[in-house]
Amino acid sequence: MFPLVANIPIQKISNQFLEKQKVELFIQREDLIHAQVSGNKWRKLKYNIKEYQKEGCENIITFGGAFSNHIAATAAIGKLLNIPTFGIIRGEKIANPTLDAACENGMTLHFVNREEYKKKHQSKEVKNIINSIKKPFVIPEGGSNLFGLKGCEEIVQNFDFDIITCPCGTGSTLSGIISSLKENQYAIGFSVLKGADFLKNDIRKNLQLLNCENFNWRLETNFHFGGYARYESDLIQFIRQFWKLNSIKLDPVYTGKAMYGLYFLIESGQLTGKKILFVHTGGLQGIQGFESRYKLKIF
Repeated sequence: MFPLVANIPIQKISNQFLEKQKVELFIQREDLIHAQVSGNKWRKLKYNIKEYQKEGCENIITFGGAFSNHIAATAAIGKLLNIPTFGIIRGEKIANPTLDAACENGMTLHFVNREEYKKKHQSKEVKNIINSIKKPFVIPEGGSNLFGLKGCEEIVQNFDFDIITCPCGTGSTLSGIISSLKENQYAIGFSVLKGADFLKNDIRKNLQLLNCENFNWRLETNFHFGGYARYESDLIQFIRQFWKLNSIKLDPVYTGKAMYGLYFLIESGQLTGKKILFVHTGGLQGIQGFESRYKLKIF
């Protein structure tokens, strides 16, 4: 049985900075859903797993980079539900805390060079891997398909907010949130990728899949700090200070960048007088790998 969601806390952040800007800020703690399958990964896997069971498949195949939260979560849910999992990993074979955890949870890893991975839907190598696995159910990178979108539509449970914000990798989480908004609400996504204007079209396509015509949203693309899983010292200092003041951990790949961007918008006066919900999308498993990669300690 897919792990159930308990009541998810929504915590208010109070400080003089927010009071001065006349902003009420709350964090929905999706990171507390499950120790290994948390945040938007839980949401995206929920209906994918149900479809896997409905179709009578025997194995799950999915895609991701070497530090992918989705890879880690898929491996963990596979162990919980006794489903064999296979990960097609972008790049050369390496070991790190994320991939080590995936292997410990029973996932079989196949490493594919970046060129083949980029064209994975046409790659003969990728097709051969998939064809070698019995009755596979294929979940796209990040769980970003219609089943993942439907899961993300369920994120917002409390609609007593003017603005709802979240980090964006593929745009699926933001798409699901937009689709669930009430008429008087607005969504802001913070891209963690450099040059992410293409995500706007991806989000529009997702909304078409969900039969949603809501235009009350925007994507912020100026808070990537150099690109995916890249950082600058200001970001790390912000994450440390946020943890010190609020006892809430943010990760440097997704939620840290999004919260930094949100604070910037608040400070610039763009959100004065608003009641804001920040969706904490989890991803804390990636901190250890990030620290190992850059030889630093965040917390």
